[in-house]
Amino acid sequence: MSRAIFTPRSLLPDETSSLDNRSRGKLCIACFFVTMIRVQMIQLKSVSKMYGTVQAVHEVSLQVADGCIFGIIGKSGAGKSSLLRIMSLLEKPDSGAVFFNEERVDTLEGDALLAKRRKMGMIFQNFNLFSSRDVRGNVAYPLEIAGMGKAALKTRVAELLELVGIADKSKSRLSCLSGGQKQRVAIARALAAYPDVLFCDEATSALDPQTTRSILTLIKDLQQRLRITVILITHQMEVVRAVCEEVAVMESGRIVESGLVETILREPKTGAAREMLQGLAAPSGTYLGVSR
Repeated sequence: MSRAIFTPRSLLPDETSSLDNRSRGKLCIACFFVTMIRVQMIQLKSVSKMYGTVQAVHEVSLQVADGCIFGIIGKSGAGKSSLLRIMSLLEKPDSGAVFFNEERVDTLEGDALLAKRRKMGMIFQNFNLFSSRDVRGNVAYPLEIAGMGKAALKTRVAELLELVGIADKSKSRLSCLSGGQKQRVAIARALAAYPDVLFCDEATSALDPQTTRSILTLIKDLQQRLRITVILITHQMEVVRAVCEEVAVMESGRIVESGLVETILREPKTGAAREMLQGLAAPSGTYLGVSR
């Protein structure tokens, strides 16, 4: 599968408008070579997975560049969540291989596997929070498991709650929070151990449109500030268009189309991609209230 090439977001048109044509041309050439050597964070090679007689993932090969927001989209039952569980090392593929930064990781066991998993954050549609703990306790949990000292843990939790905009809710019970606030707690917890990659499994599907906008804006802001890789699983093309740079379309356990979001929006090549685009509003500079 070919690697998608795009200009880094840090080099925007308004930031180069003061350059003369010759300098701008040199900059464009430099950008091209920078994107050509962009590091691959995650690579899947011919990955397959069966559950009983069901082929959930079939011969999937995929490359995700370091520091981007990558969407995986498809209808219910397409294999998205199964693929995410393989990518996040929660399950092993029946065949194929998974690489992180050119290191094969699907064969890891024991402490090596646990260490690799700690460099990943996960957020889910139903939040997966502990109702017996307050906000602060939920965010602290992975740091407690990692053995962080009390002073450092307290400081880190405060930093995370400030980062996701709920510092004033640190002692609140979960029953007192809205859905969007609970997802912010989940995001803070997912970021606690300084992950390299954040996996989002239908993270906005249970939220109303306004809250969805705020969570997508937060995810996009965190990705740009922390320069982490984000893998976003969704069945909503609006979500992909709002925040993703690249996308893979899944159908029946296979990736049937992948590339830059703008390209697939403009020229979908498969029936699955065209079906996901049905009912999508006409393009503009803002999607779901999130500026691209």
